[in-house]
Amino acid sequence: MRVKDDTKFRAICDATISLVNEIGFAAASVAKIAKRAGVSPATIYIYFDNKDDLLVSTYTTIKKEMSEAMLAGIDLQAPVRDIFQQIWRQTFVYVTQHRDKFQFTEQFANSPYVDQVDSTEIDRYFAPVFAVIQRGIDQKIIKNVNFDLLSAFMFFPILTLANSRLCRSFTPTEENIDISFSLAWDAIKL
Repeated sequence: MRVKDDTKFRAICDATISLVNEIGFAAASVAKIAKRAGVSPATIYIYFDNKDDLLVSTYTTIKKEMSEAMLAGIDLQAPVRDIFQQIWRQTFVYVTQHRDKFQFTEQFANSPYVDQVDSTEIDRYFAPVFAVIQRGIDQKIIKNVNFDLLSAFMFFPILTLANSRLCRSFTPTEENIDISFSLAWDAIKL
């Protein structure tokens, strides 16, 4: 059995991201991904069971990386609003610095492949965020409504504003990020 190499795994994921962003899920074959990654198609099957597994694994890898970036250096004992402001800023930075990964996750989340994702794994990555939301609800700082509603008003604005195709005139300056956070916070706070 061949040993898995993290460098090859990353190269395969990066090739998957760039190729899917260029030509879409259907046209991005294992052979094309392997060629882009500089590996043989057989190498891909050392890491992944099939193309679906490759796509799902790439997505979950990005979500894990994103959660780590969102939560880096956060003091989970700080006031709820301060935590969310820091998460907001760090998410904005991640999304704007990794537009290729952001584009891939957006396409993936709106595709049938999303049904193959182990949502408990993704939830585990974001568990500290959920805990802060619950703390905010318990402290009567955040509205006690369905979590999907809170997410829509708290996190989807970042995804919209960071998408240059949707918001062509938005520039992610410090001031604009602060204003957008304030608007989102106003939507979920009590």
